[in-house]
Amino acid sequence: MDFTLSDEQKLFQEIVESFVAREYDDDKRRALSESEDGFSRAHWAHFAELGWLSLGLNEAYGGLSGTALDSAVLMEGLGRALVVEPYLASVVMGGAVIELAGTAAQKSAHLPALGTGDLLLAFAFAEPRARYDLASTVTTAKKGSDGYILNGHKSVVFHAATADKIIISARTAGKENESNGISLFLLERTAPGLTLQAYPTIDGGRAAEVKLVAAAGELLGEAGKAHAVIEAVIDHAIIALSAEAVGVMQTLIEMTRTYLDSRKQFGIPIGKFQVLQHQLVDMYMAHELSKALTYRAAAAIGTADAPARARAASAVKVQIGKAGRLIGQQAVQLHGGMGMTDELALGHYFKRLTMIETLFGSTDHHRRRFASLSSA
Repeated sequence: MDFTLSDEQKLFQEIVESFVAREYDDDKRRALSESEDGFSRAHWAHFAELGWLSLGLNEAYGGLSGTALDSAVLMEGLGRALVVEPYLASVVMGGAVIELAGTAAQKSAHLPALGTGDLLLAFAFAEPRARYDLASTVTTAKKGSDGYILNGHKSVVFHAATADKIIISARTAGKENESNGISLFLLERTAPGLTLQAYPTIDGGRAAEVKLVAAAGELLGEAGKAHAVIEAVIDHAIIALSAEAVGVMQTLIEMTRTYLDSRKQFGIPIGKFQVLQHQLVDMYMAHELSKALTYRAAAAIGTADAPARARAASAVKVQIGKAGRLIGQQAVQLHGGMGMTDELALGHYFKRLTMIETLFGSTDHHRRRFASLSSA
């Protein structure tokens, strides 16, 4: 398969890297992370002007109908500078849920606003006891005379506190771990009965626990058929997240190489020492393999059936987990004691890789998932 970037994608890559290089030095990123929203509304509006928010949306709803590979190019660039805006949560996940599950009226009502930056979404699919099982849903939705009433607890919902609307998965039929009977609902963040417990994450992001007590929600799409949609959205999010990790890894390698070339011992740069060169080569090879697998999966996922899509996503997640651990730990070790300090940007990149390892399933989880899918 040929997944070489086209001339347009290469130009797009240069535009993204130019923007983050200009707007995202370490001090600016820290200030945004510690702000009230945890990101810049001005940057979000600029993303909309550049067409980034509508990149993956269908042309029928004001989008650009970009491919998963286009999104991977963008996410890699954002990862290079640890961009804190909620692109993954709102566009990659929230937008995809509405596009895959919503009715024509719901798509027309929400997707154009998402593309222009006037709507922020969050996707609440995980629960405290789920352990990466997307079918494990105990949050319930009961149909009443005036619609559906939701009760339950959704866990680690990224950027929920700044979202305009939150998409909730809830069970309308079946038992806790059954794939059938799960539905999706759209709620205003300020809806009565919906409360948020917001908190910062270890990597400088934002998340919240979402608790629902008799909260009224709008059914999104068809009742009881959401499990396949959730799986597809999470698999696409894994590809996007892996592309971000590729960008994070590249920056860590560049930081480490620069340090080894500048730090001297016995009058010569320590980067001249062969054993350290070998460690840097190991980091480089892990990054290149991760990038190749990510781009291959992104190029193929648009035409893959559900089992092939799932295998591709799990394979990439395993590689990203292994490479992220190696590159992150080597980068910290080669910087010595200062690699562990908060003042050095390197540590924040390492924290992001650590968070990426746990998102949407750990390395061990996806190794088991890939094995089960391959033997099926």
